[in-house]
Amino acid sequence: MFRLSFLALSFLLINNCQGQYNWKLEKDKNGIKVYLSDVAGSGFKAVRVECTLKGTYAKLINILTDLSHFSSWIYHNKTSKLIRKNSPLDVIYYSETNMPWPLSNRDVIIHMRIKTDSLPRFLSISGFDEPDMFPKIPGNVRVPHYKASWKVTMPNAQYIQVSYILEIDPGGSIPAWIANSFADKGPFETFSNIADQLKK
Repeated sequence: MFRLSFLALSFLLINNCQGQYNWKLEKDKNGIKVYLSDVAGSGFKAVRVECTLKGTYAKLINILTDLSHFSSWIYHNKTSKLIRKNSPLDVIYYSETNMPWPLSNRDVIIHMRIKTDSLPRFLSISGFDEPDMFPKIPGNVRVPHYKASWKVTMPNAQYIQVSYILEIDPGGSIPAWIANSFADKGPFETFSNIADQLKK
């Protein structure tokens, strides 16, 4: 009874979170689907990625917590470094993204928490900005809003199923319509790279 109630509550929370969006499919390639949605109070669209990848919870966690290799799979990542480690699955880190000239690079301070239930039936990952945890870098633009969530399940012992949602405001003077016209590219390339990393 407790198990059924716990699962029902978990899926209710997920559905309520996704209910605030109106998703439109933008890209469907190589098993990776990327959706975009308007966000209330923001000109920048939210992104949702749905995919099933060959891999395990342990491999995904290793990828997400190995900051030194972020540039090998995160789209246009220049550098990432640890600011504070609260636990192996609760970290605060700095991340800088390369932007094409004449735009300034963007950086963001992300607090990432990874949680799983004891069995484990699912993996939950959250990321949100904590801009005051690290001084601003001259020449860079600090991202004013970042919120990401992952819901990961394992339909069988060899595959993970991912539902990922990202809200981000890149800050600075980038017009929203320009950012939105490329909003699906970064997430698609990133998850394509994650798929490759999981195979190693």
